[in-house]
Amino acid sequence: MFTVSQTSRAWFIDKARQAREERLEQKERERSAVIIQAVVRGFLCRRRLHRDLRDPIASIEWKEKPPVNEKADLLQVEQERLEKLCRSILSSMDAENEPKVWYVSLALSKDLTLLWIKQIKNILWYCCELLEQLKPEILQDSRLITLHLTMLVTFTDTSTWKILRGKGESLRPALNHICANIMGHLNQRGFYSVLQVLLTRGLARPRPCLSTGTLTATFSLALRPVVAAQFSDNLMRPFVIHIMSVPALVTHLSTVTPERLSVLESHDMLRKFIVFLRDSDRCRDACESLEGCRTLCLMGNILHLGSLNPKVLEEETDGFVSLLTQMLCYCQKYVSQKKSNLTHWHPVLGWFSQSVDYGLNESMYLITKQLQFLWGVPLIRIFFCDILSKKLLEHPEPAPAQPSSPQNVLPVKSLLKRAFQKSASVRNILRPVGGRRVDSAEVQKVCSICVLYQTSLATLTQIRLQILTGQTRFHSGQAVFRGLEIGLTYLDDLLPKLWAFICELGPHGGLKLFLECLNNDTGESKQLLAMLMLFCDCSRHLITILDDIEVYEEQISFKLEELVTISSFLNSFVFKMIWDGIVENAKGETLELFQSVHGWLMVLYERDCRRRFAPEDHWLRKDLKPGVLFQELDKDRRRAQLILQHIPHVVPHKNRVLLFRNMVTKEKEKLGLVETSSASPHVTHITIRRSRMLEDGYEQLRQLSQHAMKGVIRVKFVNDLGVDEAGIDQDGVFKEFLEEIIKRVFDPALNLFKGIVVDVPFASFFLSQMLGHHHSIFYSSVDELPSLDSEFYKNLTSIKRYDGDIADLGLTLSYDEDVMGQLVCHELVPGGKTIPVTNENK
Repeated sequence: MFTVSQTSRAWFIDKARQAREERLEQKERERSAVIIQAVVRGFLCRRRLHRDLRDPIASIEWKEKPPVNEKADLLQVEQERLEKLCRSILSSMDAENEPKVWYVSLALSKDLTLLWIKQIKNILWYCCELLEQLKPEILQDSRLITLHLTMLVTFTDTSTWKILRGKGESLRPALNHICANIMGHLNQRGFYSVLQVLLTRGLARPRPCLSTGTLTATFSLALRPVVAAQFSDNLMRPFVIHIMSVPALVTHLSTVTPERLSVLESHDMLRKFIVFLRDSDRCRDACESLEGCRTLCLMGNILHLGSLNPKVLEEETDGFVSLLTQMLCYCQKYVSQKKSNLTHWHPVLGWFSQSVDYGLNESMYLITKQLQFLWGVPLIRIFFCDILSKKLLEHPEPAPAQPSSPQNVLPVKSLLKRAFQKSASVRNILRPVGGRRVDSAEVQKVCSICVLYQTSLATLTQIRLQILTGQTRFHSGQAVFRGLEIGLTYLDDLLPKLWAFICELGPHGGLKLFLECLNNDTGESKQLLAMLMLFCDCSRHLITILDDIEVYEEQISFKLEELVTISSFLNSFVFKMIWDGIVENAKGETLELFQSVHGWLMVLYERDCRRRFAPEDHWLRKDLKPGVLFQELDKDRRRAQLILQHIPHVVPHKNRVLLFRNMVTKEKEKLGLVETSSASPHVTHITIRRSRMLEDGYEQLRQLSQHAMKGVIRVKFVNDLGVDEAGIDQDGVFKEFLEEIIKRVFDPALNLFKGIVVDVPFASFFLSQMLGHHHSIFYSSVDELPSLDSEFYKNLTSIKRYDGDIADLGLTLSYDEDVMGQLVCHELVPGGKTIPVTNENK
């Protein structure tokens, strides 16, 4: 047991230990409190100092402002402070002979250089972030845009720094290096994306809302890194993708700040664009980054730039054509023929399976105007300079309109050669038939150009007619006017020279070469066929806008002898495509080829049917024996059916009649309508009153089935007294019934066909409607106008050839219609006013 003294001692020691621990804990608490107070006081002191330094610049008294609770209010406060800071910095840079005031002087201090660089980088990026948010159409925002652009222009280049004057010139290399470092930092953070947003907001509209100074500064900033990096691929890519894809940028530069275009020319930027984008990988990368809508914007700007630099295009034609073709091919992949859940409507591309930026709609008019440079006369002359350089010397005496006697009938095989040799005597064309190597540089160049234009026709679906004939549709209630010097058919000598070029290809002339291309799947064959498609499409549309006087008498573009050779070529080519089985399973490019060639062929055939220019039996195929065709039809061969469907004119008319009768007989046998020894066909009897022939005929025939209509129909006439007329119908009475009912149907007094007296044979316009030709791609309503209203057609053609001031005639784009005895005026401009016809819109 412990003693009392030992217990007291232990208690005392324990008590002392506890007191010592309490003292140590109290000291620790006091030390912690001092540290916390020091941290808080330091934070408050720094914030107070920061506010004291910032408020005099921003002219904002923090104590007087209410607490900021909303993010928008805080952002507004920071924007105001940044604005004051930027104005203060720029003001310091404008001071004369006061180096200590210049903000850039801080960069010369060794202790502050790195901090200064970091600070200016942050300030400039804040400026960039605000540029993405500001709207140039708002006046206040426009002023801020100018301020922030001035900051960027000032501190990314040393040309305006006063510190480099005189003795400070030695500092230029070091300060230039700092500016390059700043610009590199901005580029890494998305500087070009910021400029793209700003330019698009200000220029993606018919009239730009960026001032001259703002546009100049923005474009200068965009070009500055590219020039500093000596046009390296790393900086050419963002410049092309973000800047050159701004809608109608070159158009706005040419009107607002043309000196910027001079800078582009001084740096030979067009050539650099061509060299950069002609590479397939880089071009594909750019197109995939931009997608279809922006790719058209890029293409439009490059085309406009090319139109301003024809000398560069002459030297870089191959590369320029290559990059344009690649861009169009990329867009063509997403062009759809019809509407679906995955397509969007584009005003130039039609139904498009990519997303469409509808924000570009306001600028689409300017983009289309830029695209027009592709089929404008200057570029066509540059592209086809090798073909257009050929001399086509006109013969002083006009060629005969048509053969004078049946002695001119020639075998189809020799027709092409002889007729073209006759044409060559009229037009002095060197080596008209065969002899030009397909693998020559000239042929390859022309083929690539034709591929470009054919791809344009297949891609830019909504302006296809404009590409071909130069017809432009203006918006805002304006009329449809003929474009000025645009369209592949505008040059009268392009198509005949292209045809001469086609006939020169290969060792034996164009026809044999192109027939061989049908069975070859090589790139060279595809290019040659694209050339043929382009020629056919352009020529077909040219002929449809020419009247008979221009075709037969004036012989615009093509001489009649050339039309003979062309039609013979097309007739043989289409026949071979069908007879060799190429058309049976045709799709894609092969189907498009057939449609182009067949369309041009049928336009010429229709012209020859209305007014002959070809020799007798020109359209017949002598190598197609009727017996062989009949056998093919009996075997239900597809190629024989296609012959009758697409080119029945290659078969003589008498054989077609026999074939038709044979088909009718077979169908009757199939339907059991032919009388045999064991059975008689079903006969339908109808009774017709002479006084109500039309009503009775319609009432009784409309009740018959399709099967009964193809069978035997016996007609019995009843006179006015209700007595049956004598006679047995052996097709004679039924024929009389048809003749009489046709006369009554087309009687003007019946008002079914008001004003129009039609007798067999039918007028061509009526037959075209009945046969559905008006739905055909090669149908021209103007060609049918003479048979509908010859006087109206005469008046229209006289206006077309009027040499004086057309305004003197007092014509308008409207027509009058007699409705229930009242004249109603119809405007030819939907939603517009009656527009006077002048020489400009004739």
